[in-house]
Amino acid sequence: MRVSIVGSGYVGTTVAACLADVGHEVDNIDIDSDVVTAINEGRTPIHEQGLDKLVSTYSGSRLRAHSTYEVVPETELTMLALPTPTDADGAIDLSAMKTGIESVGNALRDKDGYHLVVIKSTVIPGTTADTLRPLLESAAEKLDGEQIGLAVNPEFLREGSAVDDFMTPDKIVFGTDGDDRARALLRSLYGPIADDDDVTVVETGRREAEMIKYANNAFLAAKVSLINELGNICKEFGVDSYEVAAAIALDDRIGERFLRSGVGWGGSCFPKDVDAIRHAAKAVGYEPDLLDATVSVNDKQPTRLIELLETHTDLSDARIAVLGLSFKPGTDDIRNSRAIPVIEGLNARGATVVGYDPVANERMRDRIPDIEYAPSAEAALTGADGAVVVTDWDEFATLDAEFGRMDTPVVVDGRRVVTPNEEITYEGLTW
Repeated sequence: MRVSIVGSGYVGTTVAACLADVGHEVDNIDIDSDVVTAINEGRTPIHEQGLDKLVSTYSGSRLRAHSTYEVVPETELTMLALPTPTDADGAIDLSAMKTGIESVGNALRDKDGYHLVVIKSTVIPGTTADTLRPLLESAAEKLDGEQIGLAVNPEFLREGSAVDDFMTPDKIVFGTDGDDRARALLRSLYGPIADDDDVTVVETGRREAEMIKYANNAFLAAKVSLINELGNICKEFGVDSYEVAAAIALDDRIGERFLRSGVGWGGSCFPKDVDAIRHAAKAVGYEPDLLDATVSVNDKQPTRLIELLETHTDLSDARIAVLGLSFKPGTDDIRNSRAIPVIEGLNARGATVVGYDPVANERMRDRIPDIEYAPSAEAALTGADGAVVVTDWDEFATLDAEFGRMDTPVVVDGRRVVTPNEEITYEGLTW
């Protein structure tokens, strides 16, 4: 197939490169000329494992980038992978989606034949039918189900493993409201992937598909906050929460995934999606108490990390190394990274902060310019009065000798990545 994808961020670029890898011709569309140039030169605009190779392999052949929508009518299917951020109250901002779908509609106005528009972005249930569909129909001057189709196909990609997640998914969700042509095109699009017996294809309505994405992320976020809450209680009783988690993971109703307690979750999806569905629930009169608690527990974990450090070190004028700035290993994304509240909390207590991350130093420097950034973990630790581990990069597990560079070797581990030894004062956040 020939496919167009609007948006070249983490989702759009990954999906485009992966679809090219399975044999489709893909046209990316983005308003950022630097991103368009990078893709056409075989470079990725983001740090994502395995993505560089795919983009460099297919750029100029099965993968092309454009700054206009002129290519849309030449394709069979258009995906919108545009940002849907939330405001301070949790309401999603649909401005990019509205502009994108109107531009797609305008491009399709003179096209003959059927064209499928697929919502890949995360939107509140009812958004596709109630908000996006009228804009598309008006711009295209075509009716949904006749000359154009409209489907919801949420993504379930984890940053740091997005390529593997796309190629070997747990599930693929088609929300088509019974449009047979839409369903057939989606089956053809995902055929090289969905033919695997281990992949389940869920065919459902558009509203259900929209909700599945929110339910998925809310459930995982709640699971992490629950194990963190239990971990905090374990810490108070002198119990190793990881031994407890290993035991409860043997119950197949619980499972072992997302039972690593620590400093909490961040990134672009969990915070945005949990806030959005909380806001949407309250807007229709329902108080989502459990999801409110999920966020509350997560928000407290960075403060608990700092408070543990304070039990060993006077933070006023202390030099503190913050190891790990990205929200998770394998990515340079700092959106909602737990390092941000940790750095802000340390600054508020008068500490001098030096940060280090294998790939995210520059992104965090743009976000927080007034701290020192070290070129290596060793440099960050040299002369430090304390250290906190916020992101579980593998290299932090091999720093035993480097802790000796610290003036006061106090380490508070927020991810259970450091191996304690007699040379350091070690505290685990929940163990």
